[in-house]
Amino acid sequence: MKVNRPAKPPAKKKAPVPRRSAEKNAPASAFAATPPPSTFKLQKLLAQRGLGSRREMETLIASGEVSVNGKTATLGDRAGPGDVIRIGRRVIRVHEEELPKVLLYHKPEGEIVSRHDPEGRPSVFDRLPHLRSSKWIAIGRLDFNTSGLLVFTNDGTLANRLMHPRFEMEREYAVRILGELSEEQMQQLTTGVQLEDGEAAFTYLADQGGEGINHWYRVILKEGKNREVRRMFEAIGLTVSRLMRVRFGPINLPPRIKRGQWLELDEKETRRLLSLIE
Repeated sequence: MKVNRPAKPPAKKKAPVPRRSAEKNAPASAFAATPPPSTFKLQKLLAQRGLGSRREMETLIASGEVSVNGKTATLGDRAGPGDVIRIGRRVIRVHEEELPKVLLYHKPEGEIVSRHDPEGRPSVFDRLPHLRSSKWIAIGRLDFNTSGLLVFTNDGTLANRLMHPRFEMEREYAVRILGELSEEQMQQLTTGVQLEDGEAAFTYLADQGGEGINHWYRVILKEGKNREVRRMFEAIGLTVSRLMRVRFGPINLPPRIKRGQWLELDEKETRRLLSLIE
């Protein structure tokens, strides 16, 4: 996730011009009046808190269940730092430049990516730290028997940016199969195999070696259909005996995170992630 910073402009003899802030409408002069705090559409702020999608938040606002500073909110209302938003008894305070929380979790096999399960199986959410005024959103899913990297955030906008199909965020996996791929099978998997919900293909497939009947491969996909990797191998007559996600977009699974453990990105790491997906 290394980012190359732009080179600094050469020094000038004239008085230095203050650097522009990230805000597009920042004042050109250091002596200009301080601009009023930025405000945002209410549905966007609520979605960023992980309370639901923007459309769901628009429906909630339209129902009259949301208030801003004691006044019932309507669609089109905006809020910013210092404003107090209420949804029923829940109070949400807006702070200046509040960065999203991002958490990396090393999922072991035998956990589901859901808060509720009729079968009572362990959930990944049981392991995560508690959030007071928002909730964790899982960015992508892993099935019950798959391990590896799961990314969580409390920001609905960030979650959508990483998950939406139009952004084609890469998912990289380490795959162990019983047997070994032939050249013809490797070509099939990279040009396209037909599944019941459409054609699927790896954008990258590399032999990682193995011992005995077990063989490892590294594969990359740009979509996240249910059990897609397993189904692709099954389509050519091979069984996946182990599957582990090692990367999601620009985020790698850190080796120091053991199975069942999580790591929250610090401010520097979060800003670097945001800059990479702009």
